[in-house]
Amino acid sequence: MNPVYHIVNATIVNEGEIYEGNVLLKNGIIEKIIRQDGAANIPELTKEAIIIDAQGKYLIPGVIDDQVHFREPGLKHKADIYTESKAAVAGGVTSYMEMPNTVPNTLTQELLEEKYKIASDKSLANYSFYMGASNDNIEEILKTNPGNVCGIKVFMGSSTGNMLVDDVDTLNEIFSKSKLLVAVHCEDEGIIQKNIEIFREKYGENVPIEAHPLIRSDKACYKSSKLAVSLAKIHNTRLHVLHLSTAKEMELFDNSVPLEKKRITSEVCIHHLWFNSTDYNKYGTLIKWNPAVKTQNDRDKLFEALLEDKLDVIATDHSPHTIEEKSNTYFKAPSGGPLVQHSLPAMLDFFCKGKISLEKIVEKMCHAPAVCFQVEKRGFIREGYWADLSLIDIKNKTKVEKSDILYKCGWSPFEGHTFNSKVTHTFVNGNLVYENGKFNESVKGQRLLFER
Repeated sequence: MNPVYHIVNATIVNEGEIYEGNVLLKNGIIEKIIRQDGAANIPELTKEAIIIDAQGKYLIPGVIDDQVHFREPGLKHKADIYTESKAAVAGGVTSYMEMPNTVPNTLTQELLEEKYKIASDKSLANYSFYMGASNDNIEEILKTNPGNVCGIKVFMGSSTGNMLVDDVDTLNEIFSKSKLLVAVHCEDEGIIQKNIEIFREKYGENVPIEAHPLIRSDKACYKSSKLAVSLAKIHNTRLHVLHLSTAKEMELFDNSVPLEKKRITSEVCIHHLWFNSTDYNKYGTLIKWNPAVKTQNDRDKLFEALLEDKLDVIATDHSPHTIEEKSNTYFKAPSGGPLVQHSLPAMLDFFCKGKISLEKIVEKMCHAPAVCFQVEKRGFIREGYWADLSLIDIKNKTKVEKSDILYKCGWSPFEGHTFNSKVTHTFVNGNLVYENGKFNESVKGQRLLFER
């Protein structure tokens, strides 16, 4: 049975409001929310509770990261569900949705359920796994249960194994028949291959990393995203476009209706908000992602679109590789990097610089993923909802040291950076799984369910 917790003296950030209050957690659920001006029943409520004094801290819903790669099964030398979920909860992430390009690729219902079994035994955070799409597994896709799987993932750009979906007939079939949200990686493979030929002719195998955003160009991103959006409009597909990276793509997305009424939604990742193409000189292949980090103007326009609600969700695309793999020449260094432990502190740095409000951070990292994916009873601080919560100390500066990095790969692009804030407590289903550097691993996370 879950302990009873009473979080008192918290500054609560939820649903566009910031207010002082107390929250009672019982049986894994948010039992009671009491604003301080209506706190007469506190002594009665706290008789059996463990008191967590949140004086000076902000209480927010747990972050829901809708795009991570935790590498298990098949690539456990880079990461696994236990290590990366542990890093997640240390960063205030209480739920994640993991991608199908593991080894083997998650292209059958049996392989999908094997990942859920691993997570039920090992994950400290709540979890869901995407069903993968290929050019020849439409029958398996259509078997996917909308009530307990987050979505279908389609790589409309190069990917691992058999997961590049470049057949137009297959795309039309997926978009027209899927009962689930279809999440897409959009980069046009034809444009990318032509660009590779150009740069190989000029540099051979020694292409500089600075060429990455020119090879995986804004044109490649826009052409593919435009195709995905047009297919979704033709078939009325519930489409979610992942890790957008260019200013040009923003014209494809709408902010004229509330999020819950959108059929086409969008995501931006931490690295595309934080870095720009001038940073390749300093970080090299450590910031090689697909889609590529692009120009400062692209980054600035992404931030504008986020604040204007053209971009709906902030995620990480957490994609760890070993430092040995990343310390390679351009073509041999894999794309991706670890971010899930530091995504919330990174956004809080933007808050401290006056670039975004706390309410908007909570909206984009907690509320919006729950709304987009119709997650059941998570993503908000509401009575009767699961008690997925994080406490943050906005005045506790924290330098990212190698010894504190929890990713299995052991490195972070933020190493050496001092964040202005710190996650001090993380509750998952009412269990205090993280408190000031200490973990309670006795209870594991739950499979996410969806109201579809």
